[in-house]
Amino acid sequence: MRAVQAFYADHFVLPLPPGHRFPMAKYALLREGLARDLPQVRLQQALAATDGELALVHTPAYIEAVATGTLSPAAQREIGFPWSPAMAERARRSVGATLQACRAALGGDGVAANLAGGTHHAYADKGSGFCVFNDLAVAARLMQAEWGRHQPRPRKPLRVAIIDLDVHQGNGTASIFRHDDSVFTLSLHGERNFPFRKEPSDCDIELPDGCTDAPYLEALEQGLQELERRFEPGLVLYLAGADPHEGDRLGRLKLTDDGMEARDRRVFDWAWQRGLPVAMSMGGGYGHDMATTVRVQLNTYRVAAAYAQRWHNRRA
Repeated sequence: MRAVQAFYADHFVLPLPPGHRFPMAKYALLREGLARDLPQVRLQQALAATDGELALVHTPAYIEAVATGTLSPAAQREIGFPWSPAMAERARRSVGATLQACRAALGGDGVAANLAGGTHHAYADKGSGFCVFNDLAVAARLMQAEWGRHQPRPRKPLRVAIIDLDVHQGNGTASIFRHDDSVFTLSLHGERNFPFRKEPSDCDIELPDGCTDAPYLEALEQGLQELERRFEPGLVLYLAGADPHEGDRLGRLKLTDDGMEARDRRVFDWAWQRGLPVAMSMGGGYGHDMATTVRVQLNTYRVAAAYAQRWHNRRA
């Protein structure tokens, strides 16, 4: 049985005030569920991203402010977390986990994952919406740099597709790559949901409140067709948010468990048919019942594990 490498940093817990709506506990619950139910997922602690890695995307002043705790009160409010040493370290390791997942996927595993990440609201010079540093953007830039250093010439540069299926639009990611034709950003998201000022992705598909399985999957197919028509990636970064699920208190969409599984299966199948490695980040998930969010994410890992085994069989 081929293991999926998955990287975590849930031992860095932010000291959030009582009643805070960010579900910090879900990350440890997901790791515990994977350890209990999915032995084909190999869990590893994430390493911290370095200043140099973060600086591929983020401004030096912003990196320093996060590191030293000199973010303004307004900047902290926009992020949604009060600054603490654990907040800064967790942000670095959330990026580091995606970097490790990318290296594993590109290195032959085909599929690897970050148990957190998907911090797509972070801009180059600021954080927002519970996102401090943008793990997807840093990973795309670093993998392109490493690819260029390690591949024999004249191999083509690495082109990266970001398939963002969190219910909220990836405004930070879209802004960072707005003028970069080596990265394609695809986002399916709630039309009336946060962020209320959206940035143009390469392909945005807006969904109405109450969207159910069939129209969602039809929209996903449309997005994948548009991606294939316009872009030829060598790596897929998949943001597999649990918040389109009908049990999510912030999502406003109505996908069932079966619909979420079909979504995940379609993304992995699309990539596998084209021989594209996938590094997955988990993104949002704010269930009325936290167990519902964890169940949805565990189902995503079951799909990922099945496609990791396909990659292993293909290489055997």
